Amino acid sequence: MSESESASASASESVSKSQVDPQREPTWERSLIERLALESVTEQRRKRRWSIFFRLVGLSYLGILMFALVDWSALFNQAEHRKHTALVELTGVIAPGGEASAESILASLQSAFEDKNTQGVILRINSPGGSPVQSGIINDEIHRLRGLYPDTPLYAVVEDICASGGYYVAVAADSIYVDKASIVGSIGVLMEGFGFTGLMEKVGVERRLLTAGENKGFLDPFSPQEERHRLHAQELLGDVHKQFIDVVRKGRGDRLKETPEMFSGLMWSGSRSIELGLADGLGSVDYVAREVVHAADIVDFTQHQNIAERFAKKFGADLGESVAGALAKVSLR
Repeated sequence: MSESESASASASESVSKSQVDPQREPTWERSLIERLALESVTEQRRKRRWSIFFRLVGLSYLGILMFALVDWSALFNQAEHRKHTALVELTGVIAPGGEASAESILASLQSAFEDKNTQGVILRINSPGGSPVQSGIINDEIHRLRGLYPDTPLYAVVEDICASGGYYVAVAADSIYVDKASIVGSIGVLMEGFGFTGLMEKVGVERRLLTAGENKGFLDPFSPQEERHRLHAQELLGDVHKQFIDVVRKGRGDRLKETPEMFSGLMWSGSRSIELGLADGLGSVDYVAREVVHAADIVDFTQHQNIAERFAKKFGADLGESVAGALAKVSLR
């Protein structure tokens, strides 16, 4: 065999071995399988990373929600062991279901009085009034608590306004402190509404009201007002007004300097209310805690609604309105 033929055979043998030996040069099928396996592993890693991310987001959201639901002020109050002045806030319209409801204020006052480190209680009021029933319940409870804890005084501190039901509550306090520009008074009762009979006649609307009981349509805004109904409503308001006046006289006693207009529903400035005996002096929450109670540390015992409670009450109110709408055609109201 010539030298050239030998070289050719050797090259041919080398090529043949490279084709059958997978370790020397992988085939395209193997390369494809390896690439698919690598992509699969990469995709699994990617899914695992996203799964971890969404779990972390969910845990963070849950943590934020739990943080919002906790009443941190109550926890801090429980941790307070020093002698202090207890603070309860009455803010906004006094009505059932809200933060200025009798239920909420009573719970706050009871906690404040029961705390063994409470040297005195301040009821900070910033309210235009509201329900006479809710106001009366709070007034009665203040008198009860003052009897149970005779050594723990309660002072009302008025900020911007203490009118009507707000003042109904304030007169139960040992003393009332105001700012010189506070609005105080409005010792009166009102019942408000509208009459649409003239408008209905103009637009051609006929009112069809069926009742069982001759007075069941009492003060219906779509029917003409009857004089006997107006007189009855006035008598009703007079009864509640008398209750209000009696509560003011009982709470203020000899300090009250009555005038013909005192119980007419008028309001006065803080400085004028002191002259009339509706209030006792000028002072803020800090001033009363420091100079009157002699316990400058203030601990807030006001019970605030958390997010869950607000949502539940809102949902309940919406549901109630829906049911009431469905039953509006036949109702006992």
